[in-house]
Amino acid sequence: MRALIGAAILAAVMADRGAAQDFTTLKGHGGPVMGIAVSEDGTVATASFDNSAARWTGRTPAWLEGHDAAVTVVAFVDETRIVSGGDDFTVRLWQDGQGRLLGEHLGKVTALAVSPDGATVASGSWDGSILLHPLAEGETRTLADPRSGVNAVAFSADGGTLYAGTMDGALLAYDLSTDDTPTVLVEHGFGVNEVVAGDGWIAYGAVDGGTRVIDAATGTQIADFTLDRRPILSMAWDAGSAQLAVGDGQGYIMVVDTAGWTIARDFRATRQGPVWALDFSPDGQTLYAGGLDDVVYAWPVAALDTFEPAMGQERSFLRDADTMPNGERQFMRKCSICHALEPGPSRKAGPTLYGVFGRQAGTVADYPYSPRLDGSDIVWTEETIDDLFEIGPDHYIPGSKMPMQVIAGENDRADLVAYLRQATAKETDQ
Repeated sequence: MRALIGAAILAAVMADRGAAQDFTTLKGHGGPVMGIAVSEDGTVATASFDNSAARWTGRTPAWLEGHDAAVTVVAFVDETRIVSGGDDFTVRLWQDGQGRLLGEHLGKVTALAVSPDGATVASGSWDGSILLHPLAEGETRTLADPRSGVNAVAFSADGGTLYAGTMDGALLAYDLSTDDTPTVLVEHGFGVNEVVAGDGWIAYGAVDGGTRVIDAATGTQIADFTLDRRPILSMAWDAGSAQLAVGDGQGYIMVVDTAGWTIARDFRATRQGPVWALDFSPDGQTLYAGGLDDVVYAWPVAALDTFEPAMGQERSFLRDADTMPNGERQFMRKCSICHALEPGPSRKAGPTLYGVFGRQAGTVADYPYSPRLDGSDIVWTEETIDDLFEIGPDHYIPGSKMPMQVIAGENDRADLVAYLRQATAKETDQ
């Protein structure tokens, strides 16, 4: 009954704010969408595994190129400036399509938050550090040790407190007027992946599926929305419509009415795969979501009660393993997010593998290779590809941008090589 009342309240709010936008998609990225942010004027920014961020005008992207690895988080400072962070350890500030290095961690950047006054960007990293980057004059400030890798950061409404969720399951509160050790509000026991700071409350989501709301001052639990789904991977809050959206690794999105702390909507958003990114439009009428597809999906919130899954998540590595030959299965799991098999340019994170056999490493035109591969004397053959996956790219080519991928089984590597030999052959070679 309480859920029905909450849904009715939310429906009334939506009606008062006008008709929702139609379903839409934003297409253009060359890899999974890891982060989404929407500005106060409705502009959308995205972060992707394809090493880029984007600022969208309608359905047209302006690419923000500068990261050397996957871009995992993105946020608006204001309508003209965007901040992004990624697996290359860097935090970058973008304005008018131009980017500059704002700061650098010693590990992957996993969290960003902009202070309410727009003067400071907080970034968190798996290296166990939290940095405060002033956007005007001043030095970057390092906060007290959070004791573990950082997955999420969020400012309080007055900007005086920074909340952080850590890999060891702590929810911390930093008083930014001091350099003191943070207060531990929660010891969850499993990694805290997401943190949202509301009006006197904090919502957090964890690796074990824990989805809870606590009092920001005391840490006392206000509500528990934990369902049998894990992990929690994304959260977004719209204050005007009192909606909190929660996305998980099993493809569901739950929408909570924060005025009455009831579940207003709960639906499967993907056929398979995770919901990595969420945000609301400024009027709260549209919910944007991203996952394994190279596409951002946007749905009118008022229509979600009759929603049919629209996020395809049709990547081949999600197919039943028995439907693919072993070599194709190895490619889909280890290579397909970063590499295309077809000729020509693509927006994927890595260069095309078309014609890879007999090709010198680092020689695909117009691809920005790392210095380690640019001019390399490696030639890709059955032997060198086997060696690459036997010990992993980080050992075979130290300093390259290729992520750690190891295929331990000799037969699995042989099947992958055979598949690549067939799938990447030029027409003149067939």
